[in-house]
Amino acid sequence: MTAPFNFGQLKFLKALTEALFHEAEMVISPDQVVANVCDLFAKVGGTKLDEIRLSLTATEIVLGPLFAASRVETRAKRIRDRLQNSQIDLFQDMARLRGIIYACYYGHWQPGVEPGDQDANAANPVHAQIGFTLPKFRQRGAGEMPITRIDGREIDPAHVLAAADIASEYDVIVVGSGAGGAVAAYNVAAQGYKVLIVEAGPFYPSHHITHHELDMVAELFKHGALQTSTNRDFVVFQGRCVGGSSTINNGICLRVNEAGRTHPDAPDVLARWSSMGAPIDAAAFHASYDAVQEKLGIARIEPRSGRHNGPHLLNGWAAYAAASQDPREQRAVADWFAKNFGPPGTATACAYCGYCNSGCAYGRRMGMAQTYLPEACRDFGARILPGTKADRIIWQTAIDGRREAEAVRLVLPDGSKALVRARVGVIVAAGTIASSKLLDRSDIAGTGRNISLNVASPVVALMPEGVGGDAWDEDQMSSYVDCGDYLLESHFQPPMSMASLMPGWFADHSARMKNYGRVHSAGILFPADRRGRVKDGKLKFQLDRDADLPVLRRAMATLTKVHFAAGALECYPALTVGQTVTPDMDIDAFFESAIRESDDVTLSSSHPHGGNAIHEDPRHGIVDPACRVHGTTNVLVTDASVFPGCIRVNAQWTTMAMAHYATGRGDPFR
Repeated sequence: MTAPFNFGQLKFLKALTEALFHEAEMVISPDQVVANVCDLFAKVGGTKLDEIRLSLTATEIVLGPLFAASRVETRAKRIRDRLQNSQIDLFQDMARLRGIIYACYYGHWQPGVEPGDQDANAANPVHAQIGFTLPKFRQRGAGEMPITRIDGREIDPAHVLAAADIASEYDVIVVGSGAGGAVAAYNVAAQGYKVLIVEAGPFYPSHHITHHELDMVAELFKHGALQTSTNRDFVVFQGRCVGGSSTINNGICLRVNEAGRTHPDAPDVLARWSSMGAPIDAAAFHASYDAVQEKLGIARIEPRSGRHNGPHLLNGWAAYAAASQDPREQRAVADWFAKNFGPPGTATACAYCGYCNSGCAYGRRMGMAQTYLPEACRDFGARILPGTKADRIIWQTAIDGRREAEAVRLVLPDGSKALVRARVGVIVAAGTIASSKLLDRSDIAGTGRNISLNVASPVVALMPEGVGGDAWDEDQMSSYVDCGDYLLESHFQPPMSMASLMPGWFADHSARMKNYGRVHSAGILFPADRRGRVKDGKLKFQLDRDADLPVLRRAMATLTKVHFAAGALECYPALTVGQTVTPDMDIDAFFESAIRESDDVTLSSSHPHGGNAIHEDPRHGIVDPACRVHGTTNVLVTDASVFPGCIRVNAQWTTMAMAHYATGRGDPFR
């Protein structure tokens, strides 16, 4: 494996690591942290590695001459002055390097006899430092779910093709194997079509997934979970593997405007779409939700799986709302999530190990790679081609003058290209960004516009000694509150991920991580509607100062108050500077002052949607109400990119329902 950094960059990384841990105890050496950074980026590679190299060079220049040769105290002061407390956008972007360094410290993994060897990490010094126990060594009492593996759900490797095995033609080529692609592939294969599913990422069955977080994010996420918007204001998490984001998400399943499960004052999403020129048959769409629910066993999770952090949010909200005079808050819905894990209430239910976002090593997730994909292959003859990029759709002219997809040009794992004919049609379901890029390369005009994000940001809370239990020993996300214009969602992360989102610098960050067993965490989720576009292959996205920032401030303030209502001693919102909030402060005034622009806070999204919107009029959308690309006879788009506006809630189930709506109610090619 080629070394990802040169000697000067390695020297700078070590100096940066030493400075970021100034006055903090390190139980592994700075050299080991740098080795972990190198291992991560050697696996990620590509344009993201090029970006990090450039960022290292620029940051070294900003931190001043002879940074690596300076005393560690001097280095820490320069970081504090020029990165932590800067209001210059470029320097604030550079400050995000701290998250990579902290992730590569707390994500340290000791090599064993096999990948992800938990036995070799029973005495992992970083885990011991923060009081964390790997799943294999946790003690579960009576009535708890054992952390054991479920077999028999995975894709048969015989149905996963090597490049040499692909045929020259198929009836239908499906681009993308995630929520939209897998459902569509299953439905068209069930109608008798010979289907090829093309996936850019690797095939990674559950028994290959481990708890080595650094390894898993490099293998299963697009750009190693470091994909950002062009202004670097947002990290956009997307899966890049067979099963797509359903392999590395929290399984959250919310319908739009479900009575009793969403806020009664929330905008009617499907009615709004119809008013925008995208009429959707609401009854049929909810029938599609039902079909997906039956296939995946979607149900409200068992409270035992969210035993610490989940009740923390629900109880905190109950105490907060009881004193609120805001009618909207009094009408808020607080509940446990419904998920496709298990299913709940069965012997195969989630074992709540806490590693959802790096993949389920126990085969208990009912994701696309455990349901629609293996069934499409086993029962209806579909086949999967991983590690392969769809470069463009090749057209011919139909009798009626419209464009008709004749073939798809593929870039194979070795970099060579192949042209595979599509006798019947093509389904594009690679996700909002990748689908927009593919359609643009295929000469479809106007793609990648009006993209929406559900924007997330965390607030971590320190609890009194002995209160609440170890929140890391449970389902990562278990409960939520729908406040109408934003959601609050409980969440907790394993060590590496928690370190990357934990606010703070230097010894403050270390002290907060040492309290790992005493903190609870939750995040906000609010809709930023139609703010972005794909430009030059990347997501350009900007919050509206007048419309979005006030919601962001109010949501962060509310969540902080909820933590205090649940008994927190202090809170750490995900602000760039890393401030501490205490109960005696004017919390609303604090957030009004602290968040002046997007760069002041850590923002992310796992739910990009839009870009190739449904619209009856081809002048205003890419696909028609049947999800067929305007001006074509046989190309469908069945992922979240067809959503005309922001759906406000987590997107997984709605994406699956849209794919079923487009392909599961009859032959979409007739």
